[in-house]
Formats: sequence, structure tokens, C-alpha cells
Amino acid sequence: MPQFFIDRPVFAWVIAIVIVIAGLISIPQLPVARFPAIAPPSVSIFASYVGATPQVINDSVVSLIEREISGAKNVLYFDSSADSSGSATITVTFKPGTDAQLAQVDIQNRLKAVESRLPESARRAGLTVESASSGFLMIVSLKSIDGSVDALALNDYLARSIAPELKRVAGVGRVQSFGSEAAMRIWIDPMRLLAYSISMAEVTQAIQSQNVQVAPGRLGDAPAIPGQKVTVPLNVKGQLQTPEAFAGIILRSNADGSRVTLGDVARIEVGSQSSGFTILDGGKSATAAAIQMTPGANALSTSSRVRARLAELSLTLPAGIEYAISYDTAPFVKVSILKVAQTLAEAMMLVFLIMLLFLQNIRYTLIPAIVAPIALLGTFAVMLALGYSINVLTMFGMVLAIGIIVDDAIVVVENVERLMAKEGLSPREATRKAMSEITGAVIGITLVLTAVLLPMGLASGSVGAIYRQFTVSMAVSIAFSAFLALSLTPALCASLLKPIDPAHHQRKGVFGWFNRGFDRLTEGYTSWVTRLVHKTGRTMLVYLAIVGAVAYGYSTLAAAFVPEEDQGSFMTSVTLPAEATAERTRDVVSLFEKHVQTRPDIVNNLTIMGFGFSGSGTNTAMAFTSLKDWGQRSGSVDDEVNAATEAMAAAPEGEVLSMKPPAIDELGTTSGFTLRLQDRVNHGGKALAEAAAQLTQLASQSKLLSDFRVDGLPNGPSVTLVVDRQKASALGVAYTTISDTLSGSVGSTYVNDFPRDGRLQQVIVQAEPRSRMQVDDILNLHVHSDSGKMVQLSEILTAEWSTIPLQVTRYNGYPSLSLSGSAAKGVSSGKAMDEIEQLALKLPKGFAVEWTGQSLQERQSGAQAPMLMAFSFLIVFLVLAALYESWTIPLSVMLVVPLGILGAVIAVHLRGLENDVFFKVGLITLIGLSAKNAVLIVEFARKRQRDGLGLADAVVEAARMRLRPIVMTSLAFTLGVVPLVIASGASSETQNAIGTGLFGGMISGTVLAVIFVPVFYLIIVRLIRPSKV
Repeated sequence: MPQFFIDRPVFAWVIAIVIVIAGLISIPQLPVARFPAIAPPSVSIFASYVGATPQVINDSVVSLIEREISGAKNVLYFDSSADSSGSATITVTFKPGTDAQLAQVDIQNRLKAVESRLPESARRAGLTVESASSGFLMIVSLKSIDGSVDALALNDYLARSIAPELKRVAGVGRVQSFGSEAAMRIWIDPMRLLAYSISMAEVTQAIQSQNVQVAPGRLGDAPAIPGQKVTVPLNVKGQLQTPEAFAGIILRSNADGSRVTLGDVARIEVGSQSSGFTILDGGKSATAAAIQMTPGANALSTSSRVRARLAELSLTLPAGIEYAISYDTAPFVKVSILKVAQTLAEAMMLVFLIMLLFLQNIRYTLIPAIVAPIALLGTFAVMLALGYSINVLTMFGMVLAIGIIVDDAIVVVENVERLMAKEGLSPREATRKAMSEITGAVIGITLVLTAVLLPMGLASGSVGAIYRQFTVSMAVSIAFSAFLALSLTPALCASLLKPIDPAHHQRKGVFGWFNRGFDRLTEGYTSWVTRLVHKTGRTMLVYLAIVGAVAYGYSTLAAAFVPEEDQGSFMTSVTLPAEATAERTRDVVSLFEKHVQTRPDIVNNLTIMGFGFSGSGTNTAMAFTSLKDWGQRSGSVDDEVNAATEAMAAAPEGEVLSMKPPAIDELGTTSGFTLRLQDRVNHGGKALAEAAAQLTQLASQSKLLSDFRVDGLPNGPSVTLVVDRQKASALGVAYTTISDTLSGSVGSTYVNDFPRDGRLQQVIVQAEPRSRMQVDDILNLHVHSDSGKMVQLSEILTAEWSTIPLQVTRYNGYPSLSLSGSAAKGVSSGKAMDEIEQLALKLPKGFAVEWTGQSLQERQSGAQAPMLMAFSFLIVFLVLAALYESWTIPLSVMLVVPLGILGAVIAVHLRGLENDVFFKVGLITLIGLSAKNAVLIVEFARKRQRDGLGLADAVVEAARMRLRPIVMTSLAFTLGVVPLVIASGASSETQNAIGTGLFGGMISGTVLAVIFVPVFYLIIVRLIRPSKV
């Protein structure tokens, strides 16, 4: 093939131009994201049973749903939570690769089988099924500019007009509105009911019967009598629309003509449907909605579309209302991609400077400089065809590939230059001879480098999704590089290069100084190799010591999944004692708001009172704090988290915890590790809580763990109303009458709907707040007996104080508690997780821990890594065996792998980094890079043997001849990753993680490989029969 393109340079250019055009067309069409779809798809089910305790919701709603969905296909795990707000959430996580839409349809179909068995209140509220990632993409808030618009109007407008529009934006999976829409609130005065001898049941029945929609038909409609000339629709105003109209509902008509209306016993207003949340944006009252993406959606594109839709909606906002993006994770995604793109440009510049230093001719340097961008553009075209995106992982793959894709062109150009200088050949003749010498090496290197990446594409789970991004971007870049090295590069060499003076290396200045120094290095290296090939025994002892050091160093590396980044924001969770009111929570939140105002690097803080990722209630709050741009602030997000933690240590009550967002949004809501403590033998809620407390106590004594805690709402006081059923029966009071009265008075009863501004909204009945603040208020309520007599509840009820769970959680059908924590400073997450597993063994039998979310993926990734590296090693060996038609010679190449890993392990230890997914990617890449240098020496040694040289002389000559291209290509790759090693700011932790190991590995792999490979080859060849050499 190279000979064809040497004679047909235009043909080579045409192919290259087609690749460039395809790449330029593809780049604008490729979606941009920080990560691809990494998390397994999940489907969430939301249910509501207002007024019920968490245990009742769990028993009557959650357990029925779980029993049905447990049989769904490809379920990885499912967890559920029911809290004191009357809401329940069941999240089903499916195995990677499952179609999220089909999974959602399957869940919806299964729910139909259980809906009829749910309590009536839960059925009327409905089951909502949505597929969305767990973390928030962004939070949109609405505020009154001048205070002229009250909270009710803001909340209602958000729920009616903004949230539905955002839900329709492509990529949005769920819009969680923290503002409640309006409702017709009917506040009953129990004393007035008693005065009129009217029960709560009579009130709801009157509303149901007098607030109805009527469809009377048409006047004169067919079939009509002969002569009918007109047909018109009939309209009956059956549904009431105003508080005044509802006040006129007749509860009782007396014989004397007097009437008792709803207005006589109740205060009626258009109020809020619920009052569970209070929003503070920058310390001012607001309303807000959180946006969660559909699984696999693109964060940047979704955020951009949401912003565009909000800009359109802002044109029709009512007077006095403005919107704001109070929290957005997309800017970090954009900055991360830009930083990696900058790193890519810096890597290319450094690589080309190295080529100029070695080749010392603009024409020679120009050829690799032309070929490298073409290979990258071709990679973009293939990525579009395969449905990939421009993300941090694919861009990292290209950064790593830069130092590799120039290798083939460098090898070609350097060999052509050597032949022109030493043999006086013309550029065309030198190119022909050079390609005949190195085509095999180029093909061999390409096969090795692509083969070593193949196992990464076979990994499963989230780690497999990460590995595949690297695999595609690097393998495709390398393949394009090899093709261009055999097509465009020889064509350019033959046409662009000019004959050179054999003494051209005798230069003055920097190049002359460099050449003289490198010649001395080559002479010293050749002399050293000559001595080593006669001292193979000692050399192998040193090698064995290196292998032992590698094994020990790797085993002591701290393990982790992915690095935690400074994403420009952090979250703060506030949890007060279970009985705390919203007012007490507001006091603690105010302290945090004051702290935020003193921090110059904070630009905005949005607090949602009543909300928490682990449970909602009046005693909870969650703050989302955004920082200035990375270049505009002096501190990091860790500094802000520590400052907030220190400031809130003075809070008068409750637990306040500030934390960074998770490294991968789709795999959780906060940083650190998460797990579930399961009760697998039904010990009971009290025993489960005691086991959790025991594990927390053990964790607090461990030096490896930090901030270990039980998530969710704590147990809290409760009043149990015990019905004396015998006495109730004797008094003629039905149990359902008691239930209806309590639900409608203390809780609330959703009766039916009323039309308002083109939308149906709820009619809700509830007792006035002042009549349900104390236990005695409840006991003073009255119910109707069968005889019509009013019976006070205190006659048939007794109140007992007790402590109950304010949240009930289950995991895979077992009662469970959610726990989370972090590794202590300087301790890896892997060691911290090992510690938790060891501590869990001390718990009573029947309790077990299960990892979930990102922690589960970390465990799975750690289990796959040894298999992947072993498989990569095996694949490279088989490729080399096929290339050399030998089972033994490839060993001389593969023995260099530990030499590269040595430097990687040392570098990561020195910087205090961890053995995470990105480090493992670097190690697998090092297998191929280390083998590549060995291939160059082995290939030339075999050729010199075929030319008639003795084994030792051939090895020494091959080492001497290939030293310059090995050092040049290795130095090009090493300096190409320097921008990753020294990166700072956004996405720097990830860049450091992958760059540091490769930097150290390439240094040790190059320095030690050029020393040991000649010895390896000599020993292996001597072990086989001469006829096989």
C-alpha cells in the first residue's frame, strides 16, 4: 500500500480531504456532555396518601407496589421510602443496557394490577411514573420584583404555567415543583359544626352533591320533531368557581325555611393546595422547581433548551414576576469540556515542539503536524456514526492519542531522514526503502495498541460505559493514524522532503548542542547495552526486584471510583429533631443564610425548607449554594464546605451537613459513599434502628471514616388514638364516621374539583388551624351517632404518646435504613468501604449491608479491573504471537509491562492520588505503550538477524538504531500528558488522575525498556532452537 501512495500522492490527499470534511461536518452535530450515559436506567413511582403515617403508607401502598414490580425484567435493585408528609417514592433501577422507555411502560402496566387494591385516597391522588436521574440538573425560581405578587400567586403560576412547559422540553424527565398550585380551601370551625349538629361527613357529602359538572346536552338536538328550526347547547353552572359560591352550599334546610350553609360553619378562600415547602432565594421569599433529566439525556443541551424556553416564557410573565436560574450544573460541564479541549491544544503544541527538536526541520515537523489533526477529525466522524458524544472521556482519549498518533508519522519521517543522511538517497528512494523496513513495525504497533484497548470495551456496568468512551476515541484515532502513516505520510515524504547533507546533524546553536548531546547519550547507551547482554543473570535479578516493587506498590494504592471535582457548588442539609416545626427550622436556616452573605466567593444560595434528599418534613431543609467562576475566586469548594461546617457548628439545634455534589450526577445526590442496612429476618423496626446506631457508633471510632450517619428522618413522637370499639358500637358511632371526621379535620380531605382560569383545581376540606393544635382539640371533636346524637370523640377515643418512625424505607423488599459517609482525610473510598463491611460483621445475625448508587458501581469496577488488565495482556500477547509466528518471542515484548506500571504507581503514590477508574485506564494504555517501544527494538533486531548479523550484535544494533525514535515518540507522548498532570481549576482532579500515572509510567517504561528489552530478547531467543530464530 505505501508504494501505491508514493506514486499517487493526489490520491492520498483526496482520501485525507474526505476525512477532514467528514470530521468538520460531524463536530457541530455531536452532542456535548461531561459524561455519557453512565448510570443504569431507573424508573420512579410517586404515590400520595395524605394523613397516613409512614408505616401505614408502607403497608397499604408501598408493599403492594413492590410485590408487583419485583417481577419486572432486568431489575438490578429497587428501593422505597414513605415519610410523614404522606408521600411515597419507589425507585426501580434496571441493569445497564435496558431500554428506559420500555422499562417505564412495563412498570406502568404492572401498576394497573394493584391500583384497585390501594386506599381510596391514594387512588384518587394517582400514581405518577417517571424516568429521571436522581440529581438536579438545575433549579428555576420565580420571585416578585417589588413584592406586589404574593407567594400563593407565584406558586400557582409556577405549577400551572411554568412547570408543564418545562416538562415538555426534550431531555427533561421530571419537574419537581416546590410551590403548590391554588385550591379552594374550606376551613371548618368544629364548634360551629357542633352548634348546628352537623358532622364532617355531611359537609363533604354536601360539597360532592352540589359542586358537580353537568352535561345537559342540546336543545332541539336530533332526533328532532318535524319543523324544529333551531338547536342550541344547554349549559348548567354546576361546578362552583368562587369562595362566595361555595359559601352558599346548603348543608341543611329546616322545616321553618331557614337554612345552614357552608359559609355558616367554615371560612372559605382560594389558598395553597399544600404548604410543605418554603423557598428562600438569596434570603428573599420565592418559589422554585427542580429539573431532573431523563436517563442518558445531555446536560448541556437540556440546560440550553430549558433556558431558551424560559426566555420565551418570560415574554408573557405577569407584571411584577421575574425568573432566575438559581442553581445549574451545566456550566461546570461546559467548562470541563473547554478545559479538556484546551489541554488537547496544549498537548498538540508540546508534541510538535518535541518533533521540531528531534527532526530539526520544518518540513519534517510539518508532516506529523498535518497527519495528526486529520486522524482526530476522522475520529469525530466515527463517533457521530456510532452515536457517541463529545465528553470528558472521549476528549481524554484524544489527548492521550495525540502522543500516539504522531508516533507512526514520526517513525516514518525519522527513518526516511536517516536513510537520506546515511545512504545519500533521494526523498522518493528513501521513502520506498524506509516503508519496506518499517511497514511491519507500524502494523505491529497499531495492532498492539488497538488490541490492548479491546478488553475495555467489554466491561459491564457504569465502568464499562466509561471504558468504552476511551476505547472508541483512542482506538479509532490510532487506526486512522496507522492508515495515514501508510498512505498520506509516505506520499508527503516523497513529495515534500528534499535531499539532505549527510553532515546536517553537525549544526551549531541549540540543535547542534542537542545533537552532540544525544550522540553522546547514544554512544553511552550502546556501550551499556553491550555490557548488559553479557550479564543477563544480574539484569534479570534486578527485573524481578522491580516486579516485586510493582506488586507491593500497586497493592498499597488507595482505591476509589472516580475523583470528586470542584463543580462550583455545594449543598447543605439541615435536619432538626422530629417534632420541630417549620418556625424552628427557619431559625437554623437563617444562621446559614447569614453565613452565606459573609462569603465573597458565593454568588447565590437557594434554600428549600421542608425538603431533603433523604426525606421531607417541617424539620428538614436543603440549601443549594453556587460559587463564582473558577477563575474569579481564590478558594475551592472544599474551603466553602469546611467554612460552612465550622460556622454551623454553633447552630442551637439539629444537624447541619455541607457536602459536595456527587462526581457523577446520575449515580447519586451527594458525594461520599451510600449503603443500605437491611433487616433480612424481620427483627423489627426497633432492632433495625439499634443495629444502625451500633454501626454508627463503631464507625465513629474508626480512623478511616468520617461523617458516617443514618440518612432520612429520625424517629419522632406520635399520638396514637385508640378507639374503644365496643363503646363506639354501643353509642351507635360507625368506625368509618370516626375515620372521616379525623381525616377531614386533622388531616385534609380532597373532595372534588372546581374550574379556575381554564384548569380544574382541588377542593379541600380541613379544620381551622386553631382547632387542631393540641390533643384536647382532637378529643373535643364530635361525630354523629346512628340516632343523630352528637358524640364527643373523648368518649370513645383515648390518646397515647409514643415514638414512631417518621420515615420507612425498604431495599429490595427488605426493611432497611439508608446510611452514608465519607472516607477520612487521606483515606481512599475503597478502604473506607472495606472498613464498613468489616464493621457490619459485628452486627447481630440477620442484618446485612448493601452498596447502592455510585458505591455499588465502584465495587463492581474494582472487581472487573484485574480481569480487564489480564485480558489486555493476553490479547497483546496473542497479537504479537501471530505477528512473529512464535509463542516465545512475544514474551520479550510483554516482559516490559511491569516497567511502565512501576513509574505509574510511584507517581500516583507521590501525589497522593488513588487507584480509580481513570488510573486503571492509564495502566491499560501503558500496556500498549510499553509494548510499542519493545516492538520497535525486537522488529529491527529480527531484521538485522535476517541480514546476517549475530544475535548479540543484532540486538545491540537494533537498540542503537531505534533509540532516537523511541525517545522522540515517548517524549512526545510524555509531554503530551503534561497539561493533564499540571491542570488546575474545573475538572482538574480528573485530568490529574489520568495524567499522573501515564506521565510516571512513560518515564519509567521508556528509560527501563530501552535497557531491558535487548536483554529480554536475547534470553528468549537463546531459549528456542536456532531454526526458529
